[in-house]
Amino acid sequence: MARISFSEGVDLFNHAPLEELQQRAVEIRNAKNPPNRVTFVLDSNPNYTNVCNADCTFCAFYRHPGAKDAYEKSVDQVMEHLAFARRAGLTTVLLQGGLNDNLKLDYYVEVVRRAVHDYPDIYPHFFTAPEIWNCAKVSNKTIREVLQALWDAGQRTIPGGGAEILSERVRSTISPKKMAPDAWIDIHHTAHDIGFRTTATMMYGHVEEPEDIVTHLETLRQAQDVIPGFTAFIPWSYKRHRTALRRTVKNWAGTDAFFRILAFSRIYLDNFDHVQASWFGEGKETGIQALHYGADDFGGTVVEENVHRATGHICKTDHQGMLDMIRAAGYEPAQRNPLYDILKTYEGVDTVYVPPEGRVKEEDKLPIFEDCCQK
Repeated sequence: MARISFSEGVDLFNHAPLEELQQRAVEIRNAKNPPNRVTFVLDSNPNYTNVCNADCTFCAFYRHPGAKDAYEKSVDQVMEHLAFARRAGLTTVLLQGGLNDNLKLDYYVEVVRRAVHDYPDIYPHFFTAPEIWNCAKVSNKTIREVLQALWDAGQRTIPGGGAEILSERVRSTISPKKMAPDAWIDIHHTAHDIGFRTTATMMYGHVEEPEDIVTHLETLRQAQDVIPGFTAFIPWSYKRHRTALRRTVKNWAGTDAFFRILAFSRIYLDNFDHVQASWFGEGKETGIQALHYGADDFGGTVVEENVHRATGHICKTDHQGMLDMIRAAGYEPAQRNPLYDILKTYEGVDTVYVPPEGRVKEEDKLPIFEDCCQK
């Protein structure tokens, strides 16, 4: 099948019926991945600091230095999150935080070294591109030097957060202080050159136009052509509550927009193996339906999460809930790691892993949040 050009992509995104996009996306999904399988990861998403200098208008999580609820965790405190993950039977920790000028390269390297040494059974999926960029700036290092130091400490994958929309018009509107133009894609390009594998994300539903969305996908596709390294594409919608951007954004993205973006991205990103549908970002029922729009992955259990929670968007599940949702969509679940290696399959299995009695004590459990998905 011939590659879709940028102009063809804009026309297709704007005018193709959703049902047509869905059919084409499912065909591609099934050609690239087992048609009956949907993957997931057992993970948590803790934070090591909420102090941030970027002042992104879409974020409700960050705090300025000196704020009464600002925090910066020591390496030992970060390790407590990995200890919790181990007790909870998780396999991956996605660690991220604000752009904190007080934290230099030695902090990040020590976090990785301790994690790899003390918790070899927990996969360290750490630090987004903006964190790496800020670390390089405050440490007087190049991006390559920071990434190489993390690689040498044992890190192998990087989460794709912080991309938002890879359009300078959008970046300069919603997050002008976060990184430099083209920094996100340059960091991932350098990471791939070193050997890292990374994900690519997109936060839509704010000030972007269809041309900006296609620009984002074209940027990813071109980078993947040059040095392959992206494992998956992961879109989610902007959560407006408690953010400054809510005052200017009038039209919110709904369910059909999510389905359209998923299906279109599966068609356009012809050099990506995986596309992820988010039960966590869009809600459980929407997530289940989204698996029929070209997605082959369902993300993680996200046992601990605070960035979306800061906007009032709370959605919870566990290992069993993840299996139930995937089966409700008509697929067989398969557990993976961040490299998309399959760790376990569940064909015909009704029960799941239960931590040994006493492994997670009551006082060790995370706060119980409302078990719903708020919009």
